[in-house]
Amino acid sequence: MVAVSKTKSKKELVYLCTECGNTTPKWAGKCPFCGAWSTLKEHSVEITPEGVRSSRGLGGPVHQVVALKDVAAEDTKRLSTANSELDRVLGGGFAPGSLVLIGGDPGIGKSTLVLFTLAVMNAAGVKSLYVSGEESAVQVKLRSERLNVAGSDMLLLCETSLEKILDEAQKVKPQILVIDSIQTVYKQDLSGTPGSMSQLRECTLDLMVFAKNTGCITVLIGHVTKDGQIAGPRILEHMVDTVIYFEGDRNHQYRIIRSIKNRFGATDEIGVLEMTGHGLTPVLNPSLVFLQQGTPPTPGNVVCCTMEGTRAMLFETQALVSQTSFAVPQRVAAGIDPKRLTIILALLEKFGGISIGASDVFASIAGGMKVNDTSSDLALALAIVSNHLGIPVPRQTIAMGELGLSGEIRSVHLLEQRLKEAKRLGMNQALIPGNGKLPESIQGVEIVKVSTIADAVKWVMDRK
Repeated sequence: MVAVSKTKSKKELVYLCTECGNTTPKWAGKCPFCGAWSTLKEHSVEITPEGVRSSRGLGGPVHQVVALKDVAAEDTKRLSTANSELDRVLGGGFAPGSLVLIGGDPGIGKSTLVLFTLAVMNAAGVKSLYVSGEESAVQVKLRSERLNVAGSDMLLLCETSLEKILDEAQKVKPQILVIDSIQTVYKQDLSGTPGSMSQLRECTLDLMVFAKNTGCITVLIGHVTKDGQIAGPRILEHMVDTVIYFEGDRNHQYRIIRSIKNRFGATDEIGVLEMTGHGLTPVLNPSLVFLQQGTPPTPGNVVCCTMEGTRAMLFETQALVSQTSFAVPQRVAAGIDPKRLTIILALLEKFGGISIGASDVFASIAGGMKVNDTSSDLALALAIVSNHLGIPVPRQTIAMGELGLSGEIRSVHLLEQRLKEAKRLGMNQALIPGNGKLPESIQGVEIVKVSTIADAVKWVMDRK
């Protein structure tokens, strides 16, 4: 009798790019796909022989090529979270079969938001399963008591084995499944500790297939690294449908949730939440959170407006200019791109006649908000000039404009929508680019057009 040996899968070492998720058989200092440096990490993969390769694709075990017109459209009615700010960031609620990744610093409120949201949705008849890999059932119970949702009949599972989690999910068939957190889940047939690249990649892929094949909304909670990125390879962001980040200081009461990727809605949409004794509650008028009310104008404070997705939000730009005591002046920015600050200082020196090369300059966005909109350039420049000259800008004045490298002030998009929001919050004067088209529907707001940086500096000097 001839013995038949069973074919076993073999392991092969490859190098996985933590930035783009592509693999290469050889190590290099620079990724050949995305060009990032020092991102290739050793990764072990299993090579399954032909004939025994399993299929875990979307749509079931058997797949066929079909014409697009023959694909039956399914019901994609969204499930509301009963949280207006979270619904806005998601694009109107959870889409069926979607895979959502929520990231944020430890203790910022990820688990609190998700647990409270699940309890509210469960009370509305949405069957939910909360899987905790970091806390015991008693700890989750204590958290629910603080949130006043301890009486909820939502399902709870404290488990880290992916196989057991998926088995239980197949039995109870929830409409929404939460994994808290993805870094604690592991597959038993894979080498590596939970949170390693191989475990994160394979666990997320299996959860994605489960979500697409069953229509179950799956939410993954992930930790972030010191530089604010989801811990583990960036492949997680490529695999999921929606990526939401928590922003803000956990020592303050306000949190900002921002969508940086959304296949079912607008990206860069933000929601503002307030941390209270009963969890995170939506802020109905976010612009008022970032504006100082009832105080006299001070030099260095200028109001601006940014577009976050489809929402216009007012915020306060602050600047401090002081004589330096160091050999090299400091340039510190919080909530603003430091490189952008350096460019604006150079433009003020070159075209505005403001000599601050020997001064320390500190700039920030009040309230812990982060702004990447270039329309805030003019407000930041005015704040620097205002503080340097000691001339306050009126609190009811808003400034919007992008600074060009030739000293011109360039137009901004959606100007009418920004001005409407400014008028709603009591602004009566607006500095806009000189080449911008003046909206005809804005009444009650004095429009001041400035075409160059020199015009803006002159306007501040005229306030004296």
